[in-house]
Amino acid sequence: MKILHVEKHGVSLEEVHEVTRFHAKILHPKFSAISLILRLLSWYVDVHCELMLYLSVMKETLIPRLYLFPSNPGQILVVEQQETKFQGSKRIPITRPERSFKLNSYFRLNIPCSTAINPPRIHLIQRDTTPSFFKAVVKMTGIDIEMELFGDDERTVWKEIVSRDEYISDTRSTSAVLGAGRPPERSLTGSTKLQLRSVRTEFVKRVSRPVLNELLDGLLQHTVINQEEMESVKVIAERAEKARDIIDMVLRKGTESCSRMINLLREIDPYLWSMLQINSVGVPT
Repeated sequence: MKILHVEKHGVSLEEVHEVTRFHAKILHPKFSAISLILRLLSWYVDVHCELMLYLSVMKETLIPRLYLFPSNPGQILVVEQQETKFQGSKRIPITRPERSFKLNSYFRLNIPCSTAINPPRIHLIQRDTTPSFFKAVVKMTGIDIEMELFGDDERTVWKEIVSRDEYISDTRSTSAVLGAGRPPERSLTGSTKLQLRSVRTEFVKRVSRPVLNELLDGLLQHTVINQEEMESVKVIAERAEKARDIIDMVLRKGTESCSRMINLLREIDPYLWSMLQINSVGVPT
């Protein structure tokens, strides 16, 4: 008995020495020499790779999915088809790696603002199935997303910053979908001080570092805070702590100061302002 072994580079007949119910044993396989050489050469070959980023935006969470695979038009189509299964998925344009990657090496993704990234590493190999991807969880919307890819030697091989402006419109549309069937939400009423105090927790949770810096500049410009107060907050490294200091400082200064902060927030981050549902009264910026 012989087995016909078909490969890309030709065929060969293999002598079968033993047959079981499930297997055929070949003691002296011939196989294609060309195929064997190509396999050995390709084990550590440099290949051009594709990085495809998709983002699903929920009301309070971002789910980035970063695909990494050797360049292959067929695999790109496979990824595009798979992403149609994810609700609210949108492809985000990103830069390609500037250099080729070594096949059969491992890569690690870091997203500083994420709470989880799975899997921890991806093995770069040729696949016939859907390419591997990193899935991250970011428990905050309305922020810029920093991404960094590391190779086996822990050197950076690719970096990207996805601006919130690239997905902010999708955040609104997704929120609208999630909110369908529920009673319409109303803006908060009462004095601006009461409004601002009532959204303190959400403000601290959601506001981004760049927005905080712009708020500080605006509050100083409108004399809500002085230079010394501004400098005391600027040195705070932790984002949430800085947000608490700013809103608490403004709350202590009264209704007019709260109105100015709300107006500034509406100009700097209209999405966050609308999500908090706060309204200023009678104090222009």
